[in-house]
Amino acid sequence: MASNGGFKTPKTVRTRSSGGTPVTIPASPFMKKLGCGTGVSVYLMNRCMNASPWAVKKINSKCESKQAAVYQNRLKEEARLLRGIDHPNIIGFRAVATAKDGSECLVMEYGGERSLNDLIEQRREQGLKAFPAANIEKVALHVARGLQYLHNEKKLLHGDMKSCNVVIKGDFESVKICDVGVSLQLDENMTVSDPEAEYIGTEPWKPKEALEGGVITDRADIFAYGLTLWEMITLSMPHLEMLEEEEDDSTERSFDEDAYYECLGTRPPLEAESLGSCYQRVVELFYVCTEEDSRKRPSASQIVQALDGLWQINKRSKETSLIKNKNN
Repeated sequence: MASNGGFKTPKTVRTRSSGGTPVTIPASPFMKKLGCGTGVSVYLMNRCMNASPWAVKKINSKCESKQAAVYQNRLKEEARLLRGIDHPNIIGFRAVATAKDGSECLVMEYGGERSLNDLIEQRREQGLKAFPAANIEKVALHVARGLQYLHNEKKLLHGDMKSCNVVIKGDFESVKICDVGVSLQLDENMTVSDPEAEYIGTEPWKPKEALEGGVITDRADIFAYGLTLWEMITLSMPHLEMLEEEEDDSTERSFDEDAYYECLGTRPPLEAESLGSCYQRVVELFYVCTEEDSRKRPSASQIVQALDGLWQINKRSKETSLIKNKNN
C-alpha cells in the first residue's frame, strides 16, 4: 500500500453490463489513458490474454456536478445509439457498466492506439508535411463509408466530425468513427426536422447553416468531413491560423477574435499548388465538400462511389507492381 497521498492497491469494481454479463472495471488510475474530450476520458481496458482489449469512456471526475450530469446524459445517449450500430468503420458497443461511484461507463470496442488528431500532432511535431495522398484517400473512403451507413441506414447525423473522432489502428490498418453522443435524427429527406434538436458540433468544423440557424441536413457532416481531410493535408486546425500572428510585447500570441468568427463556416485556405499531382483527387474532394451552400456538397454515398472505384484501381495497380517486382 502506498503512503498517505499516494495510490492504494488497485481495486476492481465488479459491475454488470446492460445485458447482464458481469464486467470488471479497474479504477481509472490503473488503466492506460487513451485520450480525453470535453467532460470525458477514455481508457484502455486490458482483459485476459486471449480476449481483445476494450475502451472505457468515463465522465471526468473533475467535472462540476451540473456539467457532469450533461455529459452523463450524452454518454447514455451514445450507448443507446451504439447498441444499434454495426459497421466496420464505426466503433462498436460492448457494454454499459455502473462504477462504484455510481457513474455509468460506456465500454466499447478498442478501435486503435491513437486518434487521427494524435497522428496529425505527432507528424507536425516531427516537422513533416501532409500525410501521403494514399493515407488521406484511405481515411476519406473509410470515414465516408461510416457516414454513409449512419446517414442512409440509421438516419443519423454524426454531428461532430473531426480528426479527434476518428480512431486509427496501426499504420492505417483500420479507420473508425467514434463519439456518436451528439448525433441527431434525420428524416426521410435527410433533414434534422425536430425543432428541439440542437446541433452541438465543434466550432471550427461547423458549417454555415449550423452557425446561422439554418436547416441542418446530412451535408453538415460532409462539411466537417471535408475539414477533416484539410487537417491531414495542412496538419492544422481549421481557422486557427490567426493564432500564428506576430507576437506582441508580452510575448503572447495575438488572436483576432472578430476575424476568427468571420471565418467560421467558410473554406479555409489551401496552398494546393505546393502539393504534388497525386493529391489532386484529395484537393478536389476537399473543395466540393466545403461548399458554403450545403446543396452543392456531395452525399456520403456519392463520395463512397467516387472513392471506392479509385481505391480498387489503386489496389490492383499496387498488386500488379508487386507481382512484376517478384518476377524480375
